[in-house]
Amino acid sequence: MTSHDIQVLQDREKQVWTKGLSKDFTCDRRSTAGAVTQRACAFCGSRVVLYPIADALHIVHGPIGCAAYNWDIRGAQSSGSQLHRNSFSTDLAEKEVVFGGEKKLEKSLLELITFYRPKAAFVYSTCIVGLIGDDVEAICRTVSKTTGIDVLPVDSPGFKGTKKTGYQAACEAAYRLVGTGSTEGIKKHSVNLLGEFNIAGEAWMIREYFERMGIEVVSTITGDGRVDDLRRCHGASLNLVQCSGSMPHLARLLEKNHGIPMKRVSFFGFEDTAQALYDAAEFFEDPELMERAQKLVREEIAKYAPQVKKFRRGLKGKKAALYVGGAFKAFSLVLALRSLGMKTVLAGTQTGSAEDYEQLREICDDGTVIVDDSNPLELAKFVLEKDVDLFIGGVKERPIAYKLGVAFCDHNHERKIPLAGFAGMVNFAEEVAQSVLSPVWKFVPRRNSSDQLGPEPTSVKGVSS
Repeated sequence: MTSHDIQVLQDREKQVWTKGLSKDFTCDRRSTAGAVTQRACAFCGSRVVLYPIADALHIVHGPIGCAAYNWDIRGAQSSGSQLHRNSFSTDLAEKEVVFGGEKKLEKSLLELITFYRPKAAFVYSTCIVGLIGDDVEAICRTVSKTTGIDVLPVDSPGFKGTKKTGYQAACEAAYRLVGTGSTEGIKKHSVNLLGEFNIAGEAWMIREYFERMGIEVVSTITGDGRVDDLRRCHGASLNLVQCSGSMPHLARLLEKNHGIPMKRVSFFGFEDTAQALYDAAEFFEDPELMERAQKLVREEIAKYAPQVKKFRRGLKGKKAALYVGGAFKAFSLVLALRSLGMKTVLAGTQTGSAEDYEQLREICDDGTVIVDDSNPLELAKFVLEKDVDLFIGGVKERPIAYKLGVAFCDHNHERKIPLAGFAGMVNFAEEVAQSVLSPVWKFVPRRNSSDQLGPEPTSVKGVSS
């Protein structure tokens, strides 16, 4: 099976590649018109990045539908304030489209800040704001001066015509807070966790690992995030970047302007979690740190590996397809599935770079189809023609899997189950096994054969069962 056997739009041919074929591969480009991309809008990208900053006010300057679209979109948990869970909106309508929405934004901000007294406020510009030309930056400055609260514009209208992504807009808005707080008391052995959003409490698990090693986590950006932690994050010695789609821009700003080096890591699966801890320990060149890291890894794997191993027998030889946002997540998934005895036959991302895809091609098996910025029709064709047993993706991929009669595993930010770290690998293995090995799949039309279904069912009182 090659990618030529599957029909794709002509303009997208170079964004589909099969390992084993000598063919060019293109990525990091605008979505093809008419392809119905699985990507979200720029505003949504910025919102999901900044949303977990729990003690900040988040207000969407746009129609109510924009705020409703991604209200509570992440399974991000907070250990304190729950202010971020409110989806405030200026609710722009026809009147504001004609006369402008600046007065409504200013009034809304003053009312909300007076009532909630947040540590800071983020104002998200949506498409309609880019079209009518509201000066959100000026309103934010005015309200900041009046209230004494930092009001930060998030420049994320999708129709503005710039190449800036929602992720970049979020990083630039968050960066305005960096350097405004004291770094006093921060240890030499300290890190920032970038691109960790505390889905189902995963950031707390990762923090515990570093505490056991003797490394201080100055800030988690943005999971269980706090404005004051962002203000002082420039005092950390190292940035560990987990989400390769959302956070490299902020990491580069911190490296360029504050001299903080970055390492790309993943905390999914035994192998990648261990490597992330080793990379952090190695950076500080402290033998004791490395010894503690090795001890921690030994203890955790001894505790959880036997639980994962019991799922391998039933999953061995099963085929998986995955389509995720950031490419680093895809790397870890391929390795984790391989450790469960499964083979990845389709791997795709929404935001992968050329460097990301080169690494993905290296770790995948021959015959694996790799796609960039795919669409529902393509994904459905790949899943059927590769005859996969499991589809891993997010909320937009779930209907594709279930309509085709394929087991599905949610690995996106809406989930409520922690999958990071050593304990998370057990949760992942259990969820995959329960999904893939469910007897319901032998009744789906694409696998509906007499040898799978057993004897022909009998009819009762003239009604076929």
